[in-house]
Amino acid sequence: MGSTLNNIGSSLQRSGTLINFLIAGLTICGQQLFSSFTFRCPCQVGKNFSYGSAFLVIPALILLVAGYALRSQMWRISSDCCCNCVPPYQRVSPLEQKLACLRFFSITGRALIAPLTWLVVTLMTGTYYQCAASEFASVDHYSAFDNISANKREEIVAGFPCCKSAPSDMIPVRDEVALQHRYQSQMLGWILITLAAIATLVSRCLVRCCSPLTPLQHCYWTNHLRNERELFEQAAEQHSRHLIMQRIKKIFGFIPGSEDVKHIRIPSCQDWKDISAPSLLCMGDDLKGHYSFLGEQVDEVNEESKSEGIELKP
Repeated sequence: MGSTLNNIGSSLQRSGTLINFLIAGLTICGQQLFSSFTFRCPCQVGKNFSYGSAFLVIPALILLVAGYALRSQMWRISSDCCCNCVPPYQRVSPLEQKLACLRFFSITGRALIAPLTWLVVTLMTGTYYQCAASEFASVDHYSAFDNISANKREEIVAGFPCCKSAPSDMIPVRDEVALQHRYQSQMLGWILITLAAIATLVSRCLVRCCSPLTPLQHCYWTNHLRNERELFEQAAEQHSRHLIMQRIKKIFGFIPGSEDVKHIRIPSCQDWKDISAPSLLCMGDDLKGHYSFLGEQVDEVNEESKSEGIELKP
């Protein structure tokens, strides 16, 4: 039983379903906390619409931008595009272009989870919509407003979301307007859910139809990208540690963590200048890139410089 649950959990994690549920759950919790401690409708003419719309739309846009920014694949695609736009230009095959488009659509789908969840939850709750739409509520057909001027009527209607004290004949009107706005908000929420479900189904079908890969090739390509990233990170960490240790040894004469240190080296002023000067990664026509702040001159230190060191006698 435990192995079955572990297999199901690992499968959900690989497919991204578990991560999507976590993102949606965190967005719902954040929306509830945000509404409880932050949102306060001003209940004033000319301010309700802008205030309610801002709380409805702006957080969704922020979540969308964050969804793109937190995807490492997005930065990888951006880097590839920028590298292909500067000389020397690299030719990109049609297959690579299609695969890049598939990756971008996949990133977009993941990035839309949080903002869509925010919009759906806020529309289902109806608080933001009620505040924004209160200025446009039509109350002309209510007899309670027959002898009230237009400016006073707008002021009274704008105060409905705050449940301010109102005459007894206005309370039924306020409750009916609130129910009407809640109905409209929830209908918009269900429409948004339906459109999102249809768009998800259609997009997945189009991706499968337009993909240059068969289902088995797509599965292999997905696993290949994941394994490539994991193995590259491991190899890069190990390679950088060995490279930095070699350079540190050439500067100071020993490797950190060595128990039996018999020789140390005093870095020269030029060494410190080279260390302080930032180096670039694979820029220009150099065949070798500079990978750290230890400077290129460190690699060119002659073995004769060991004579400048200090022998440590036990």
